[in-house]
Amino acid sequence: MLGGCGNDYGIDQDGHKIAADRLDGKWLVLNYWAEWCGPCRTEIPELNTLAEQLKDKKIGVFGVNFDNVQGQELKGASEKLGIRFTVLAQDPAELFELPRSEALPVTYIIDDKGKVREQLMGEQTAAGVMAKLEALQAKN
Repeated sequence: MLGGCGNDYGIDQDGHKIAADRLDGKWLVLNYWAEWCGPCRTEIPELNTLAEQLKDKKIGVFGVNFDNVQGQELKGASEKLGIRFTVLAQDPAELFELPRSEALPVTYIIDDKGKVREQLMGEQTAAGVMAKLEALQAKN
């Protein structure tokens, strides 16, 4: 049987299992954030807007807590910052061969084949990330 061939993305901030088909074969906007990061707090509403704009496209917006907090602590931090997109409890850096960033926020754009296409350092806007996505997809 070939069930479970997709990658394991663990659970989200609410403890729900993340099905592989939510990430595999899709473009991803993967944002690393931390509760103590001022620019992250400013950027979260922009990413919420982006996630809403992309919900009907094959592009997912996901967050990862830089400090690797888990369980109720992750849920609480996500709620405190008003995050409305999915936060991955398990860091997918190894799966996507992401470099460890020493600065926050950092956002990666990953194509539908799982290849990192862009690393965006610092605070992003929904419009800016959307423009990058469109330019990268046009080259694809």
